[in-house]
Amino acid sequence: VEKGGRDNGTSPLGFLLVAMGNVPTAQTALFLLSLIIYLVTVVGNILIVVLVVAEQHLHTPMYFFLGNLSSLETFYSSAILPRLLASFLTGDRTISAHGCMAQFYFFATLATTECYLLAAMSYDRYLAVCQPLHYASLMTWKVCLQLVAGSWLLGLLVSTVLTSLLPQLQFCGPRTINHFFCDFTPLLELACGDTSMATLVAFVFGFLDVVFPFLFTLASYVCIIAAILRIPSNVGRQKAFSTCSAHLTIVAAFYGSLFVVYVLPRTAPLRQLSKVFSFFYTVLTPLVNPLVYSLRNREVREALRK
Repeated sequence: VEKGGRDNGTSPLGFLLVAMGNVPTAQTALFLLSLIIYLVTVVGNILIVVLVVAEQHLHTPMYFFLGNLSSLETFYSSAILPRLLASFLTGDRTISAHGCMAQFYFFATLATTECYLLAAMSYDRYLAVCQPLHYASLMTWKVCLQLVAGSWLLGLLVSTVLTSLLPQLQFCGPRTINHFFCDFTPLLELACGDTSMATLVAFVFGFLDVVFPFLFTLASYVCIIAAILRIPSNVGRQKAFSTCSAHLTIVAAFYGSLFVVYVLPRTAPLRQLSKVFSFFYTVLTPLVNPLVYSLRNREVREALRK
C-alpha cells in the first residue's frame, strides 16, 4: 500500500489513512468514543426528522428545511464514521482506491448540499424577520421544494465533476493520506504529475459551493440583525432573534471550521490544525445540530415532550 510505481487513482492499490496515528492502546477508547458520537448523531437527527413529519404544528418552511438538514447530517456522518470505526476495531487503516473515490464522492455531495441548504435556511429567516407581511406569499411550499432540490442537485453536480478528476491524477511513491478520510486536498498532495487543472477546477468550485453560499448567508444575517436592532422593545428583539439563533449557531460552527480547513495555507502546523477542524465539521457539527435545535427551540422541545 505504501510503496509502488507510478499509477493513477483507479489503481488496485489502496491508500493508507494515518491521521489518527497508530496507537494500539488508544484504539478501544477511540472506537467507543466514535461509536457513541455516531449513535447519538444518527438517533438525534432521525428523531428531529420524525418530529417534523409527525407534529402538525411543525409543518412550516423553517422545520421543512430543518428536517432536510437533519437527514443530510445523518448521511454526512455515515459517509465518514463507519469507515473510521472499522479501522479502530480492526487496526486496518487501508482503504481501496475505489472505496476512497466513493467516500470522497458522498462527502463532497453532502458538504456542498449543506452549504446551499444553510443558505436557503438563512433566506427563509430573512423573509420571516425582514418581510413578515409577505412571508407566506414568498416562501411557499413550491419555493421550499425548489430550494431543497436545487441544493441537492448542485451538491451532486459539484461532487461528480471533482470526483471525475481524481482517476486522472498520477500517484507515485507512498500512497499515505495524512487524514482520517479521503478528501480532495490530501489526495492532490499525493499526486506527482501535473495537478494545475485539478487545482483550478477545485478553486472555482470551492468559490461557488463554499464562498458564495457563505457570503449570501452573511448578507442575510446582516439584514436580519439590522432589522432586529430596529425593533423598539427588548421582548420583540429577543423573540425575533430566537427564531434564527439556532441556525446562526450551526452556520458559525460549520463555516468557521470549513474556512480553517480549506482557506488557510497548508503549512505543517496548520495541516495538523486542519485535521482537528475537519473532525469538527464532519463529525461534531452533525452531532451538535440536533442538540442545538432541541435545546434552543421552544417548539421542538414541546414536540419532544409530547
